[in-house]
Amino acid sequence: MKVVILGAGAVGLTVAAKLSAVCEVHAVCRKRHADRIRERGFLLTGIWGEGTYRFSCSEALPEGSDPDYFIITSKSTGTEAICREYADALRGHEVVSLQNGIGNEEIIARYTDRVIGGMIITGFEWRGDAAVHVSVEASPMKLGRFPEGIDDAVMRLVRLIESAGMNVLPGDAIRSDIWSKTLYNCALNPLGALADVPYGKLADPHAWRIVTELVREVCQVAEAEGIRLPWKTPAEYLAFLRDTQLPATAAHHSSMLQDLKSGRRTEIDFLNGAVVSRGRLHGIPVAYNACITEQIRFREELGREGR
Repeated sequence: MKVVILGAGAVGLTVAAKLSAVCEVHAVCRKRHADRIRERGFLLTGIWGEGTYRFSCSEALPEGSDPDYFIITSKSTGTEAICREYADALRGHEVVSLQNGIGNEEIIARYTDRVIGGMIITGFEWRGDAAVHVSVEASPMKLGRFPEGIDDAVMRLVRLIESAGMNVLPGDAIRSDIWSKTLYNCALNPLGALADVPYGKLADPHAWRIVTELVREVCQVAEAEGIRLPWKTPAEYLAFLRDTQLPATAAHHSSMLQDLKSGRRTEIDFLNGAVVSRGRLHGIPVAYNACITEQIRFREELGREGR
């Protein structure tokens, strides 16, 4: 089986490394990472195992690529550009989104009618060029036909990823799973970034009051969008977040924090920003999500000025 990973950063290169043991894989990534992989291999540490992996990689997609699956793992801000650049290659192929936020699958669906949605809540941290530490895993990866359903193509991919030693499950309501992950990210990612603290610190009562309001608004918007979340009420999800998800990722630092420190654009418009825009369409007050979105955008501007 052949897999091509587009927009391969920390997530994509790690997945490529694991898949390289069971299939033919090529990763499209930044030149510095490709150079290091060719020189000494990709270095993996953490809960997904320790090792050095060598696999095919380059800055651009090789001509004539005809994989069984394309997997897009870029930041959500790069989805449109990747799809435009490789539109001819993507057409008619199975394309998987293994990304954060709301809207990636809808973008991909403009370029192929075979879209597989993915949900992954795992901590990937750079430890140098082509070196990643996997720090935490809140739940198994989920894959499903977008917006819903499971078919043979989904199950083949699930079995392939499972054979590579990654925890994965099929999901027959992947749109709901993606919103569930977005709920988690909206609650913790920007607040952890602004406070510059690991997620565990957000259990503090002052921070938790903000988390509570963010969650309440996201749940209201999800309901208006026709999304059936696994939790019946915001209070039920907050209990799950506090008792299960937060302890599992207590030491993790927000990916948004890493972006802000590096002067990069964050994924806020696909997380809390997406909740704000959809909430306003439904006439739902989203003051907390709007406030934290604007704060992140302000920090992005400061970062650009600093650069």
